[in-house]
Amino acid sequence: MGIIRAAVGSVSGALRDQWKDAVEPVDMGAQTLFTRGLQKKGQSYVKGGEVISNGSVIHVYDNQFMLLTDGGKIIDYSAEPGYFVVDNSSQPSLFQGEIKKSLKDVWERFKFGGTTPQNQRVYYINLQEIKGIRFGTRNAINYFDSFYNSELFLRAFGSYSIRITNPLLFYANCVPRNASHVEVEDINEQFLNEFLEALQTAINKMSADGVRISYVAGKGTELSRYMADALDESWTKIRGIEIVSVGIGSISYDEQSQKLINMRNQGAMMQDPTIREGFVQSSIAQGLQSAGSNPAGAGAAYMGMGFGMQSAGAFSQSASQMNLMQMQMNQAGGQNPYGQQNPYQQPGQYAQNTQGSQQASGAPAGARAKQPGEWFCPNCGHLNAGKFCTECGTKKPE
Repeated sequence: MGIIRAAVGSVSGALRDQWKDAVEPVDMGAQTLFTRGLQKKGQSYVKGGEVISNGSVIHVYDNQFMLLTDGGKIIDYSAEPGYFVVDNSSQPSLFQGEIKKSLKDVWERFKFGGTTPQNQRVYYINLQEIKGIRFGTRNAINYFDSFYNSELFLRAFGSYSIRITNPLLFYANCVPRNASHVEVEDINEQFLNEFLEALQTAINKMSADGVRISYVAGKGTELSRYMADALDESWTKIRGIEIVSVGIGSISYDEQSQKLINMRNQGAMMQDPTIREGFVQSSIAQGLQSAGSNPAGAGAAYMGMGFGMQSAGAFSQSASQMNLMQMQMNQAGGQNPYGQQNPYQQPGQYAQNTQGSQQASGAPAGARAKQPGEWFCPNCGHLNAGKFCTECGTKKPE
């Protein structure tokens, strides 16, 4: 029992009309994994045309695998496109096409015993890449990022594609009993659970390989390879399916992970002296603007500012001088933009330069004499120039 390939010349000859009624696959769509074959007459399928008899003509298209069965057992197959005639007097032909190697051993396990045919039927398996199978992680996946030196948690959404590489294994282990048509969604629940488990394994492997968490979305090729390895035993060797590609549509982080990433990124930015100086000046300007809009009155706000102006001014001046020195050193090529110590700088040199800059800019290095218009606070003894003491707020004596 088996099939023989129909000669091309015969199709265009006397048997042309008979072979127009060939068995064709039913509803083989982009998400179809498995479907039955029915005899077709013109544009319509023949009622009861699923039963195959001796002499029936079977049409196989590109990227399809045709199974000829009897009572559910496989008696012949073809992975090659073309027209084939059922010949119960012949031995199985086994047209294996490009997947000969993977079918050789499996056929010995599932082949039919060779008794008289009783209920022959034709089924088709889709060998094309099945695309657009959507997935989304139900729970956050932990990911240790060596760049942030932290355990982060992410959620991933996207789609993946599969291909049936061993249709005999797929038919034996994946197609439900007595099923005549199987779409991806019909068996996707089990596949999705296994896929997400493999996704966790693959993402952990990427973490171990030192891939930054922000790069995961662009690592579809590597992720596919990791997942193919993780699913090799359960999908490839048992079900005859392989992962072709994995596309990450979006990655999101839980709230704590997002806060940590933002904090670390801001800290990395502040290593640049130019950005630090801009932040200092912006903070001072923002403080002045807020004081001017104080509902209690600008005078009271500026008086409050005066209490801390001296210490704040010393800090901002010192910070600006340090930023300026680092920028000058960067421009001279003596230091990188992130504030690492100049390898040619002697220990203590930075502190000496800072002190020298303060002296050159006229910063106070010790006590000085009272100037005209200045007065000493009778309460705390602080030297002042305004109408109120900047230390304790005491009014200037009349």
